[in-house]
Amino acid sequence: MQREIIRVEPIDSNFEKWGAPVSTCTRAGNMVFVSGMPPFDPETGEILVHAPFERQVELILEQVKKVLEAAGSDLDHVLKCNVLCISADRFKAFNEVYKRYFPKNPPAPHLLLRA
Repeated sequence: MQREIIRVEPIDSNFEKWGAPVSTCTRAGNMVFVSGMPPFDPETGEILVHAPFERQVELILEQVKKVLEAAGSDLDHVLKCNVLCISADRFKAFNEVYKRYFPKNPPAPHLLLRA
C-alpha cells in the first residue's frame, strides 16, 4: 500500500519550527493517520503551555479537524483517539471539550493518564 504525506499549513511549519521530525498527516489507502500535536497558537505557532487547559484541548482538536479536512475526511470518521492527560483531575474538563467535538458516536479513546 502506498503512503501519501499530506502537508497541512501552518501545522507542518510549526512542527518544523520546533524541530519535530513528524508528518502531520499520512494517508494509506482509505485510512488517514494524524500525528499527535501540542496546542499550537494559530497566529504565532508558539506552543501555548500556559493557556487554560480547556483552551489547549480546543486548539488540539481544531488542529486535528483541520488536518482531517485537508485529507478529505472529518471528525465523524475518527475511529480511535489517543489522549495523554497529565492528571486524572483534568479528565472531566477534557471530556467536556471532547464531547463538543464528538457529539455523536465518539471514537474509542486510548487514555494515558499521569498523576
